Amino acid sequence: MTSSASSAVQEARRTLGKRLREIRQAAGFTTARALAARAGWHESKSSRIENGVTLPSETDIRVWAEVCSAEDQVSELVAMARGIEEMYVDWRRLERAGLRHVQASVLPLYERTHRFRFYQSWVVPGLLQTPGYTCSVLETVASLREAPGDIADAVAVRMARQNVLHSAGRRFAFLVEEWVLRTVIGNGETMAAQLGRLITTASFPSVSLGVIPMGVPRGRAWPTESFSIFDDDQVGVELVSAHLNVRQPDGIAEYVRTFAELAGIAVYGAQARKLITSAIDALE
Repeated sequence: MTSSASSAVQEARRTLGKRLREIRQAAGFTTARALAARAGWHESKSSRIENGVTLPSETDIRVWAEVCSAEDQVSELVAMARGIEEMYVDWRRLERAGLRHVQASVLPLYERTHRFRFYQSWVVPGLLQTPGYTCSVLETVASLREAPGDIADAVAVRMARQNVLHSAGRRFAFLVEEWVLRTVIGNGETMAAQLGRLITTASFPSVSLGVIPMGVPRGRAWPTESFSIFDDDQVGVELVSAHLNVRQPDGIAEYVRTFAELAGIAVYGAQARKLITSAIDALE
């Protein structure tokens, strides 16, 4: 887990722990050890939960609430714990039901979002991919992570998801590192078609495409993990081993700030097209 991913999950755990500490203190238990003794736990368990070291299970929360006579808060506390558990999802666990399932699972999020911001340091953003490029990406995913091989179905779902680009009232901002344009996915023909698609899509009125040139002074806009911002409500982060969902306001604000810094060193319009066509020429 990267440092930013780790800090987001840890902060969420600490927030839940603080809430449980307040409930414990309101019930008259002056120490976490006293609550552990009443609950029949090891004396350090309550302290680990309150300090965000351990994420409490649903059973732990129900026991805590019962001991503190706070049963009316169980539903909210359990929802918070489930949200934290869903923040960090191992790719293998996510893909267990198939690659098509992974692609389809985000459709409701895309349908309710109006402002999209994508930063990619690995591959071309999914909404801009051609079928051939997507197929090559998912073939690699299936091979590396031993995922189910329903690639054709997964490609079809991702292509259908791209219809959102033509929906009224939506705005899209894409940022890609120049080396994404230079990294050959599939073969030269696949890559040339993909780069041509970028040029076409960049002309859409609702789309902004920025390319961060190699060699540009980075300042504070360091390359980072690929991430997607959906309105100002949620951030999805792509890690090597897992997917991170960020819903905490502070965490979202950090990614919004990072996106703005990266956007500040990107080039757009004719300059971006020049970098794309240069990558096409390199293929030839």
